Amino acid sequence: MELFFQFVSYQWHWFGMLALLLGALAMYESRKAGPQVSPQQLSLLVNKENAVVLDVRPDKEFRLGHIVDAVNLPASQVGDRIAQLDKYKERPLVLVCKVGQHTGAVAKQLRARGFEHVYRLSGGMAEWTGSQMPVVKN
Repeated sequence: MELFFQFVSYQWHWFGMLALLLGALAMYESRKAGPQVSPQQLSLLVNKENAVVLDVRPDKEFRLGHIVDAVNLPASQVGDRIAQLDKYKERPLVLVCKVGQHTGAVAKQLRARGFEHVYRLSGGMAEWTGSQMPVVKN
């Protein structure tokens, strides 16, 4: 570990450039997946623009609590069942998972399939419930 710190101290400009490039790559990938919305913005999208909430968590987690009228399609099955979502292509589509880590990959798949209005719920269901928003249990 001491050698690593010694290397970084001698080559700080290369190490800084690497960190900058990794940060830029992370930002690029995040933007490619689509914009994030807050729980309040999600409510507005649903009420004013007839947005569809797509919950990409596994069925078991979905049944424990989900957003009202959300459609459940686990992230692992989106590639195989993406044709089921074609009826929502003209509407805004908001992706939801547990804490926001799985929606980026699903958003990229949907955008590649021609979905233009894809959003991701910032913080996922953890943020939704933390904001005291309503949850339905099956």
